[in-house]
Amino acid sequence: MTPARPDTGLELRSLVTPDATLELSLLQVPVAGPEANEVLIRVEAAPINPSDLALLFAGIDVSTATVAGPADSPVVTAALSPAAVRALAARVGASLPVGNEGAGTVIEAGSSPTAQALLGKTVALAGGGMYAQYRCVDASLCLELPDGTPASAGASSFVNPLTALGMVETMRREGHSALVHTAAASNLGQMLHKLCLAEDVPLVNIVRKPEQEELLRALGAVHVCNSTSPSFVDDLIDALRVTSATLAFDAIGGGPLASQILTGMEAAATASGGAYSRYGSTTHKQVYIYGGLDRGPTVLNRSFGMAWGIGGWLLTPFLQSIGADGFQALRQRVAAELATTFASTYSKEVSLAEALQPEAFAAYALASTGAKYLIAPHKI
Repeated sequence: MTPARPDTGLELRSLVTPDATLELSLLQVPVAGPEANEVLIRVEAAPINPSDLALLFAGIDVSTATVAGPADSPVVTAALSPAAVRALAARVGASLPVGNEGAGTVIEAGSSPTAQALLGKTVALAGGGMYAQYRCVDASLCLELPDGTPASAGASSFVNPLTALGMVETMRREGHSALVHTAAASNLGQMLHKLCLAEDVPLVNIVRKPEQEELLRALGAVHVCNSTSPSFVDDLIDALRVTSATLAFDAIGGGPLASQILTGMEAAATASGGAYSRYGSTTHKQVYIYGGLDRGPTVLNRSFGMAWGIGGWLLTPFLQSIGADGFQALRQRVAAELATTFASTYSKEVSLAEALQPEAFAAYALASTGAKYLIAPHKI
C-alpha cells in the first residue's frame, strides 16, 4: 500500500538576497496532487553531485558560512562577493529548489495510462528540485527501476551514467578512437572505465593520488597517470602514444592540466617522425572541460601546434542532440546495468537538515573523490 499524500513536505532552498547574502534553508511547501500525465514521488534518495554545488552555494567560500536555528531546521548564511552578486543578478530574491536527480516511490498518479503504470513503482529521474520530500513531475521524466532495486541504487542513474555514455558517443561522432579522462577515480570515472572496457575503447585515466591509481588498477585499468608524480608528463605521453587518444574530458578545468594533455597529444602524434612543420602536426587534438574542480584560470602554454581545440561540454546539450529515441535507448541501458557498469557508491547518507550542518557541507563542497554524499529526505 502506497503512503497517502501529505499536505506539506520539506524542501531545501537556495536564496540570494538583495543584501548580497546567500541563504540556505528548509521550507515546508504544499504537496500538490498530480495532473493527468503526472506522478507524485516520495523522494527517498538524491545525490549531491558537483553539478549541484554551483546552484546550492552560489560560489561562496563555505568556510565563511554560519549556521543558525534548531538542528532540524538550520539556516545557512554567507556573504557573497561583489563579483558573485553581479553574476547572480538574475536570481536575486528567487528561492530556488536544488538537486538535479534522485529516486523514490510513486505514491499517486494522474489519470493517463502512462502515469497509472508507474503507481507504486520505484523510479529515478532528473527533474530538478530533488532535495525535497515529495516531487510532482511529468511521467515521461521517470525511469522505472528494475523490481527490487532500492532508491539509493537508482538515485544517481542520470547525471554520471549518461555523462559517461555521452563521452563515448561524442568520441565516435567526432572521429576519435580513444579517450583521456581526468578526476578518473570518481564515481563517474569508474563508470567510464567499465564502459570503455566493455566497448573496447582505449582510455587514459588521470588521477591525483597514489591510492586513486591503485583503485583504478584494481578495477583493471591499464593506463593510469598521476598528475602529482614527477614522471607524469612522460607517463602521459607514453599512454597517449599507445592509445592514440586525441580527445579528453577534463573535470578539473583550472590550471595547466588541459594544456599538458594537448602537449602530450602533440608529442605522441609527432613521435613517429616525419617532416618538420613549424605549425605542428596535422592531428586534431581536443579537450572538453566539463567540470570546475579547480576554479582558477585555465592556463594554456602553446606548445601543441595549431591543430587543436578546447571548449565546454555539458550533458543537456548532448542529450538534446541525440533526440528522444537516442535518449530513451541510453536510459534503458543505464537501468539494465545499474548494479554493474553504472553502480554508484556513497561515503555518507544525510537528512535534509544534516546536509546543512557545517561538518557535512564542508566535506561535500570539496567534491572530492570518494566523498560523495547522498541525501535521504525522509531520514530523521
